[in-house]
Amino acid sequence: MADSTTEVAQAPEAAVLAVKDYKSGEKPVWCPGCGDFGVLSATYKALTALQLPPDQVVVVSGIGCSSRTPYFMSTYGLHGVHGRALPLATGVKFANPNLTVLVMGGDGDLLAIGAGHFPHAASRNVDITCVMMDNQTYGLTKAQSSPTSFIGHKSKSTPYGVIAKPMKAVLYALTNGATFVARGYSARPNELASLIMEGIKHRGFSFIHVQSPCAEFFNTYDYYDEHIADLPEDWNRHDLEAAVGLALSEDKVHLGIFYEEERAIYEDQARQFEAEKQEFDASLYLQRFT
Repeated sequence: MADSTTEVAQAPEAAVLAVKDYKSGEKPVWCPGCGDFGVLSATYKALTALQLPPDQVVVVSGIGCSSRTPYFMSTYGLHGVHGRALPLATGVKFANPNLTVLVMGGDGDLLAIGAGHFPHAASRNVDITCVMMDNQTYGLTKAQSSPTSFIGHKSKSTPYGVIAKPMKAVLYALTNGATFVARGYSARPNELASLIMEGIKHRGFSFIHVQSPCAEFFNTYDYYDEHIADLPEDWNRHDLEAAVGLALSEDKVHLGIFYEEERAIYEDQARQFEAEKQEFDASLYLQRFT
């Protein structure tokens, strides 16, 4: 387990922050029943529990229903282009390692167009927390299938049913080097808040897969209410092989922390090279090409 004394910027002791202090005042525009409401609520609660000053938090997103999250928070926010939330967040963290950086996105933004960036952020172990809201559909563009849609799911883009094997987000994170991997459920916001809090406290790349149903285009609440199960009480979160095995063979949709390890973080290691830096001499550089 990550050291609970991990250093994060906190509000002065006299200024106790409440959930309302993390709300921007903009009303969420998601459809009634959207699971993303639960994820947003859990994020507010996690930040409140950690007493993180809003001006020390940056929420980065790409494109999609869930990627609207920065608008609803009083923190700094960066709403980037489709699929580029992770490289943008990496840049933010490199520019100011003292910031708490969250990536909030969906299964389309992070596992379709953004899938190429995921392995690099995970293997480098950049100290950011990525929360993926998985509704198994493209809600913003009105009900096409996504990389995590069930086989047989009929949508506007797959009228005869999905025939591609769905991606396993937890497995993808585990096998690409993420040092904190968990799963939550939007209908359990209090438990999810604890997972997000643990992910933020963890030093390294934290990935939290959230089953967050779309009530409008692909309502899976009944399915997940029936299939979710907590990880066993004696689960060893430091056993990568066991975590991969479970992610491969799940009959139930397990909630909790699948895996956690301590490993040097990328931005700390990269900054060690600063001692070798030299002033750039343009004329000397140009001589190489003359």
